[in-house]
Amino acid sequence: QVQLVESGGGLVQAGDSLRLSCAASGRSSSTYSMGWFRQAPGKEREFVAAIRSSVTTWYADSMKGRFAISRDNAKDTVYLQMNSLTPEDTAVYYCAAAYRSGWSPSRWPTYDYWGQGTQVTVSS
Repeated sequence: QVQLVESGGGLVQAGDSLRLSCAASGRSSSTYSMGWFRQAPGKEREFVAAIRSSVTTWYADSMKGRFAISRDNAKDTVYLQMNSLTPEDTAVYYCAAAYRSGWSPSRWPTYDYWGQGTQVTVSS
């Protein structure tokens, strides 16, 4: 069993930055591929970013250049640095872990464990 707990969300102004954290327990996060997804009100779950090992990353086109995913294996924690936030980034952000074969970074059904989500609200 793996538990994931997101933190770092909050209310910010447009143009601000936030860093989300996802702490894993049960086993080291280094044994999993990790991803971030988000879900805005009235919209479907959307891929944000994923990481495998400490250097291989994937980003949704709309996030690339503004967001950065990283991991600290010693702390069993994955991060999402978000810069230049806009109201369109308002959503609940979820971290997820995958270990199964056939994992695809942007496809949420291929992830096995999910956190509870953390709210990010960006005002104008």
